[in-house]
Amino acid sequence: MRHVDVLFALQTRRIVSVDALRGFSIFWIIGADGAIWTLDRMLRSKGPALNTVGSFLGAQMSHAEWAGFRFYDLIFPLFIFVTGVSIVLALPRLVERKGMVRTHVHVLRRALLLYALGLVFYGGFSQPWSDMRFVGVLQRIAICYLFASILFLNLDWRGLTAALVALLGGYWALMTFIPVPGVGAGSFDPDANLANWIDANFLPGRLWDQTRDPEGLLSTLPAIGTCLLGVLAGLLIKNDRLTATQKSLWLIGGGVAMVAVGYLWSLQFPIVKDIWTSSFVLVAGGYSAILLGAMHQAIDVWGWKVWATIFVWIGANAILIYFINGITGFEPFALRFVGGDVKAWFDQSVTPGMGVFVAHLLGLALAIALAGYLYRNKVFLRI
Repeated sequence: MRHVDVLFALQTRRIVSVDALRGFSIFWIIGADGAIWTLDRMLRSKGPALNTVGSFLGAQMSHAEWAGFRFYDLIFPLFIFVTGVSIVLALPRLVERKGMVRTHVHVLRRALLLYALGLVFYGGFSQPWSDMRFVGVLQRIAICYLFASILFLNLDWRGLTAALVALLGGYWALMTFIPVPGVGAGSFDPDANLANWIDANFLPGRLWDQTRDPEGLLSTLPAIGTCLLGVLAGLLIKNDRLTATQKSLWLIGGGVAMVAVGYLWSLQFPIVKDIWTSSFVLVAGGYSAILLGAMHQAIDVWGWKVWATIFVWIGANAILIYFINGITGFEPFALRFVGGDVKAWFDQSVTPGMGVFVAHLLGLALAIALAGYLYRNKVFLRI
């Protein structure tokens, strides 16, 4: 057997719902999102009812312009949340095998390799030093994994909770009370807040949005808090004093409470993904906990596993599937089979946009097929 272990999933007794939730988050960015966007465009001229449905789905499959929360805003924090859960399931076994010091070294090595993979993902050294992107999705995952792992290895649940409160409360205080040159204190508007000002003046390389970056320096602090929420959820799942159903209910109930508190906090500290506000952490973490609780109950307690098979496949090789999709893309490969005249035939015979819709679905199917092949042959990415 080829022993190539999955990133963030070294536990002997796998909790299938965790793999499924990780795969669920990646599922939406390897083709499902494009299919929904195309469906929105296809339904615009099909009458008021279908136009409304399409507009709603399209809006949910796009980020809020600034303040606000949509389904697509959940995808990235959901993955970081699941990373935190996986830390709890993976690292104790590493400590037993390697000891505390070697486990710390192992965590650092993984984080550095994932950060380097993120640099390659955004072009690496193909561009001048000043145009390289030093922060990004994979880099933020690496940093969150590193610090959340170190905190988990050295603190109990009380210490972890205190660290979470310090991160979210400290970030709120920094953003609220430290004045931005030329703007003042307490502004959370685009390019007029502390996080954006720090990125514009101190973040090296290329910024994603020209003047700011959604994975910037200061906003990484509350993102670590998102990972810590996953760590706390993982500790709850491993709590032997609770029954499996009680764990699911605690996750769902805790998630509802976090969403409520997050929206209440947003009255003063708006929910903004691009600067990862503390209210955003609570809302996204709350929805993540609700999804984990629901999946845990359905998959691990009731045994309803068949429907989640494709999510488990993707989740077992999430980083690899994400990396391939970002570097080459599954949809461009699918167009080799359904592009050109084939695409034109779908547009003419069914409805305009159908060709692109089919390409997105085929690309998604190819990604699922690859993930399934790797899973069945026990080939997983080791970082």
